[in-house]
Amino acid sequence: MDLKELVVSTLAQNKKAALLIGGAGVAVLGLGLGYKYLRKPEKVVRVGVVSQLLIYPLKSGKAVSVALAECQKIGLKFGELQDRHWLVVTEDGHMVTGRQEPRLVLVSLTCEGGQVCLNGPNMEELRFPIKQPDNAVIDCRVFGADIQGRDCGDEASRWLTHYLGAEKTFRLVHFEPQMRARRSVEEEPLFPQYEQVAYPDIGPVMLLSEASVKDLSSKLDKDVTVERFRPNIVISDCEAFDEDSWEEIQIGSVRLQRVMSCGRCIFTTVDPETGIINRKEPLETLKSYRLCKPSEKQIYKSAPLFGQLHTVKKTGILQVGDEVYKISH
Repeated sequence: MDLKELVVSTLAQNKKAALLIGGAGVAVLGLGLGYKYLRKPEKVVRVGVVSQLLIYPLKSGKAVSVALAECQKIGLKFGELQDRHWLVVTEDGHMVTGRQEPRLVLVSLTCEGGQVCLNGPNMEELRFPIKQPDNAVIDCRVFGADIQGRDCGDEASRWLTHYLGAEKTFRLVHFEPQMRARRSVEEEPLFPQYEQVAYPDIGPVMLLSEASVKDLSSKLDKDVTVERFRPNIVISDCEAFDEDSWEEIQIGSVRLQRVMSCGRCIFTTVDPETGIINRKEPLETLKSYRLCKPSEKQIYKSAPLFGQLHTVKKTGILQVGDEVYKISH
C-alpha cells in the first residue's frame, strides 16, 4: 500500500469511528433526556407536622424526648444515644423486655460526658463508661436471631437484678458499631434484604399520629398516651390513621419508606407511668376495630394494627416542627 492509499484508508476508518462515537453519544444523551422527561414527576402533598421525636436507648426502657435527631439507616440517634442500642438479657443471653418485666418501662438510660446514667424508682443513679473495651462480648438472642452485645459490667448487672427484684441475674449489653446487626427480613419477609437493626423488634423507625392515639382514647375508660406505643416519630395536624396511607414521606432532608403496619402485642397493656401490666387494655379495644384485612392474615395474624414501620431511604436530620410531605409518583 502506497502513502496515498494509507492516508485514504486511515481517514475512512477514523470517520467511521467518529460516526460510531458520535452516534453512541447521541443515544446516551437521548436516553438521559428521555428518562428526565418520561419519568413520572413526584407529587408532594403536605400531610402533617412532627410533634415529637422519641429515642428509646434501652429496649423497653423510658423514652428520651429530643428536639432534633439524626435519622440513620439503623434508626434515630442523638449524641451518644441511639435507639434500642442497650438491652437487658438473662445470664444465658436471652433478651428481656417489658413483656416479661413490665417495670423496665420506668428505667431511664441516658448518656452524659462519656458515661451511661441508669435511673429507676427508689434506686440510686448508677454511672459507668459507655466504652468498656475490656468487657466481654456476649452472644444474645433477640426474637430467635443471634446478635452480639458488649457486657456493661457487674455493677450494672447488680443494679438491674436488684431493681427487678427477681431471683435470676440480669445483665446489660450495648450494641457497638463494629458488631453485626440483625437483618429485619429474618423477622419479617416484607422488609428489604439489606435492612438492618440492632435491638428493635423489626424496623428502624416507627411512626404514629397523635390523632390515632386520640381516636383510641375516645373508646377507652382512661386516656392513653403515645408513649405506650413507643413510636420514634409522632405526627400532628392530620386525621386519625392518615399515616396508614403514607407509602413514602419526606421530612426535612429525610426520606422514609413505609414497609408495613405495626402489629400490636401484650406490651401495649403496660402502663408507661406505673410499670403495671393489665394484660387487657388497650389491646382488646384495638382488636375490636383495627384488625387487618383477611388477605393480610398471614402477615399480622390476630394482632391489631397501630402505627407504621418505615425504612430510611435517605438519611438526614429530623426536627420537631418539621413539616411532613407525602410523596407519590
